[in-house]
Amino acid sequence: MKRYLFSIACIVLIITFANCHVVKNKDIKKNEASILTDSALFYKVQQQTFQYFWTGAEPHSGMARERIHMDDQYPENDKNVVTSGGSGFGVMAILVGIERGFITREAGRIHLEKILQFLETADRFHGAWPHWWNGETGKVKPFSKYDNGGDLVETSFLIQGLLCVRQYFAKGNATEKKMAERIDTLWKAVEFDWYRNNQNVLYWHWSPNYGWKMNFAVHGYNECLIMYVLAASSPTHSVPATVYNEGWTENGKIKGSSSYGGYNLQLQYQGNPPQGGPLFWAHYSYLGLDPRGLKDKYADYGEENKNLTLINYQWCVNNPKKFKGYSENNWGLTASYSTEFYSAHAPNMENDLGVISPTAALSSFPYTPDKSMAAMKYWYANMKDKIWGEYGFYDAFSEQQNWFGKKYLAIDQGPIVVMMENYRSGLLWHLFTSCPEIQNGLKNVLGFSAPYLLD
Repeated sequence: MKRYLFSIACIVLIITFANCHVVKNKDIKKNEASILTDSALFYKVQQQTFQYFWTGAEPHSGMARERIHMDDQYPENDKNVVTSGGSGFGVMAILVGIERGFITREAGRIHLEKILQFLETADRFHGAWPHWWNGETGKVKPFSKYDNGGDLVETSFLIQGLLCVRQYFAKGNATEKKMAERIDTLWKAVEFDWYRNNQNVLYWHWSPNYGWKMNFAVHGYNECLIMYVLAASSPTHSVPATVYNEGWTENGKIKGSSSYGGYNLQLQYQGNPPQGGPLFWAHYSYLGLDPRGLKDKYADYGEENKNLTLINYQWCVNNPKKFKGYSENNWGLTASYSTEFYSAHAPNMENDLGVISPTAALSSFPYTPDKSMAAMKYWYANMKDKIWGEYGFYDAFSEQQNWFGKKYLAIDQGPIVVMMENYRSGLLWHLFTSCPEIQNGLKNVLGFSAPYLLD
């Protein structure tokens, strides 16, 4: 009898404990992020996003696909389209994968050599690669009617990544050193000086059929600073400081002053937006180029990027257009997929469409770590069923319009992996700025200063 009563008591205690301490099934997903530590969630997001450039890579070339749609709503033949700029971000992500143990060093090297083989034989125009190719053939796929040749901006994003790879393997074994030498050859073949079109500015495009018809002289401030840094740093096809000062900065017109929410900007952004531009302008050039303490006579770039991010955050918190869902934990406006296909979302009344892009906050970890972490935890805990998939968070969503597209873009997934790593270890910043050519171009040609520029 005593044993019977004891058993009943145990059962009552077990049921009571379960009711007190076990989360009900309907609440498990909502509280999943609280089960993971911040570091575990950070690792999970970085690792799963990395897979875009690993398991999601185009198999023949190893390059990053321009886009991956999990709903299979691809434009015709789009699955074979690979991207130069997105692959530049991707090769940096592969280095992160090696460092974090997502893949082995040997597996990473083999994959990178496949990419190099493709780049060495694919269509190229005065050393510059096109925006898109067919990954199976290496033949250019026109980005638009007149854009079927060299794209110097996307090439610069790719070279930025390849130089990080070169530095990573330069002191390795004989096979790795050979790979670094192959990258060096590709880098030295880019004819930055030719893309001046005999003027003191760099042009974005050139076509073998239409010449300079695109007529896109690149002036700042936008995402293209890295192109001018590389052009000034090239050991074979460099440009003088006058191209930077007259072209990029338009003889100082780049200098400006604007503010929002108590945060000040030092530069005049392209299109003159009063609250700065989309957040990818604080990411793409700075995946390798370390903005911390980086200064010239126009700006302190670390401070500029931080304030641009804080303005973006504050705009979403203030939510002047009263969109559903915006909050201190749900923020981030940048160029991404949108309810109308694609848009450069930004903190102003015209370009804020009620669309949040996770890459905006996640790629801003170096600038706003607490606010970026809060957004990541919120999305994973409360919205995972709608915005999380095989390659991490989907590209964009809108609670306002109940739109949750199951789509990814290489140029948005790559910065997440890379900038999260730069926040954690500074890996890509250390690699890129260790290049002696970059040191020389920044300091001796363009007149930049930074703590990492050697005497």
